[in-house]
Amino acid sequence: MQTRLLDRDDTVLVVIDVQEAYRDKTVEHARMVERVRRLIAAARIFAVPIVVSEQYPQGLGHTQAEVVEELPPQRQLIEKMTMSCCAQPSFARLVADLRRWQIVVCGIEAHACVNQTVHELLERGYQVHLPWDAISSRFQRDADVAWEKMIGSGAVPSSTEMICLEWVRSAASPEFKAVHKLIK
Repeated sequence: MQTRLLDRDDTVLVVIDVQEAYRDKTVEHARMVERVRRLIAAARIFAVPIVVSEQYPQGLGHTQAEVVEELPPQRQLIEKMTMSCCAQPSFARLVADLRRWQIVVCGIEAHACVNQTVHELLERGYQVHLPWDAISSRFQRDADVAWEKMIGSGAVPSSTEMICLEWVRSAASPEFKAVHKLIK
């Protein structure tokens, strides 16, 4: 049986469409953005690759500034018109080239781009981890149904803190103090 614990050396963080047009329009938006920022900070601590998508940025704007300021300079940004990131050939190629089999997916909207991306990643054989506190939709019921569908399809339910602690694994880890500070 394959482990359902994350390994920092096998993980990619995918941040989906946290764009200006959605600012304060999703359920618990501030919480979601703060948790996305925390995941990015943790990924940077552990050198986990980060891939960011933007859905039709000409219409929806670019990634929110507070998220961009947390991103490393070497981030990968994918513009797309499709709901699923996987339908964008540059995204699919980039993720495949990273040769990692665990994908943490966060962002918006849970029932649209997150949902379709998660299902296509699962179909391609990736293990997908979903931090409940770092995804959102404009309407609570859409987020709830999306969560049920994605978990029912095989995504691993998680939280931001759980992901950080799985990446660190031990209080003896040299990164533990940085992670502890991040989650407190």
